[in-house]
Amino acid sequence: MSLDPVALQVTGGALRAACEEMGAVLIRAAHSSNIKERRDCSTALFDAAGAMVAQAEHIPVHLGAMPAAVAAVLSEDHAPGRSWVLNDPYRGGTHLPDITVITPVFERPDGGPLLGFAASRAHHADVGARVPGSMPADSRTLDEEGVVIAPRVLDDAAIDELVARMRGPRQRRADLRAQLAAGAVGVRRLQELAQRLGVDGLAAATAASLDYAERRARASLAALPDGTRHATDVLEAADGDLELRLAATVAGDRIVLDFTGSAAQHDGNLNCPLAVTRSACVFAVKVLTDPDLPASAGAHRPIEVVVPEGSLLHARSPAAVAAGNVETSSRVADLVLAAFGRALGQGTMNNLTLGNDTFAYYETVGGGQGASPDADGPSGVHVAMSNTRNTPVEALELEFPLRCTTYAVRRGSGGAGRHRGGDGVVREFEALEPMTASLITERRRHAPPGAAGGGAGAVGRTLLNGRELPAKWTGKLAPGDRLRLETPGGGGHGTADQEA
Repeated sequence: MSLDPVALQVTGGALRAACEEMGAVLIRAAHSSNIKERRDCSTALFDAAGAMVAQAEHIPVHLGAMPAAVAAVLSEDHAPGRSWVLNDPYRGGTHLPDITVITPVFERPDGGPLLGFAASRAHHADVGARVPGSMPADSRTLDEEGVVIAPRVLDDAAIDELVARMRGPRQRRADLRAQLAAGAVGVRRLQELAQRLGVDGLAAATAASLDYAERRARASLAALPDGTRHATDVLEAADGDLELRLAATVAGDRIVLDFTGSAAQHDGNLNCPLAVTRSACVFAVKVLTDPDLPASAGAHRPIEVVVPEGSLLHARSPAAVAAGNVETSSRVADLVLAAFGRALGQGTMNNLTLGNDTFAYYETVGGGQGASPDADGPSGVHVAMSNTRNTPVEALELEFPLRCTTYAVRRGSGGAGRHRGGDGVVREFEALEPMTASLITERRRHAPPGAAGGGAGAVGRTLLNGRELPAKWTGKLAPGDRLRLETPGGGGHGTADQEA
C-alpha cells in the first residue's frame, strides 16, 4: 500500500500529536518537580516490530536510546493492559534514574493483533542510591547508583516493591503511575488510528512514514561532501582526562561514525551503554543535516555507529554509568559537530543533586550554545543532549529547603568571533538545612572550542562558600552554605574582523 503525500503527512501528524499528548499527560500527572517543572521526560510510539515511528520533541538522549528499551521487551508475553518497566542500562536503559515504562497496544481493549507500543522515559528524582538524588559523583559499580530494574511487568505489587527501596516513595509511586497514564493515552490513540485505517492500513502507513524519513535523511547526507573527517576531545575524569576519538565518513547517502581508539571503560561512572552513544550520534547528525527530519527509526537507517565493546562508549556490565548518560553523551555530540567544523556549546549538563532523608532535588543548569556560521549562539539554554526546562525559583523555594540567591546570565563567558558564543548562567543556592550535595560537571578544565578562528567559551566553575570545587564532587552542606554554579559559555565562530 502506497500513501499519497497528503495522507502521509496526516498520518505522521497524528502520530506526533499522540506523542505530544502522552507527554502532556505525564507532565500534568507527575508529582516530582523534576518531571512537572523541569519536564525531564520523553514519550514515543513504536510499531509492532519495535521500530520508533514517532516521538515528541522532548529529551534527545532519552529518545534516541529508547528503541533499545522496547527491543528489550519485544519477545516478552504481551497482553492488553500489561505494561513493562526497566532502567537497567545493559538491558535497554541509560542510567538508573531514567525509568522506562512500555505498554503494548492491541487492536481492541480485549486483544486482537499487536499494533505497537507506547513508551515513556522519565528521570526520577531518586532511585535509592547511597546519596540522595541517585547521581553519585564517585560511583564505581552500577549497584552503587540505585535500584537496578531488569525488564519486568509493572503492576501494583511491582510498584510497591520498587518504591519501597527508593527515597520519597509516595512521589515515586505517583510518577510511575503518571507514566502508566501516558501509556494509556498512546494506546487509545493508536487504536483510534487502527479503527480509521484498519490494522493493515495502519501498518502500511507507519511503514511509509519510516521510508519517507529515510529518504529525507539520505537526501540530506548526500548533500554533504564525501570524505572522512576526524575529531578528538576529552572527558574530565577525577583521575585525569579520558580521550575520545572519532572518524566520521560520509559516502554518498550514508555516514559512518567510528569511535575506535577512544578510551577504554574506566573505574568511574563516565561509561555509557551503546544505546546512549547512538542516541548522541543521531542527534548530532540531525543538527548537521536537517533539523526538521521526522523523528523516527527511518531517519536512523543511513547512520552507522562503530564502537568497540569494552570502551567508554560501549561499556560492559556492571560498570557505573550515572555520568555517561548526561556528560559522555554531550561529548559524543560535540565530537560529531566538531568533525564538521561547528563551534561547540557548553558540553555539560551541570548536574546538581541535593538531598537528605526528607527530600531529593535534581537540576541540570543551562549554559552557552556555540555560535553558528550565520548567527550568535543563544545564552542560558540547555545544550545538545539535554532539552529540559529549569526549576523555577518560586517552585524550588516552595518545595525544597533551599534559597536561590543568584540566577543570572554569566555575561562575557561566550567565545569571541564574527558570531559570538552564547553566555553561560550563574545559579547560586543557599542550604536552609543539612544536606548532601553531588556534582557531575564537565568543561571545568577544557573550554568549549570555537570554530573557523572563533574564540573558546569560558570554562565553568563551581564554588562552595567561595572555594572552587572539582568537576566531580560529593560533600555535605550545612545551613547557610552557598553553592554557586557558573556554567560554561559557547564557542564563537569566525574571527571578529571577518566581513558579515
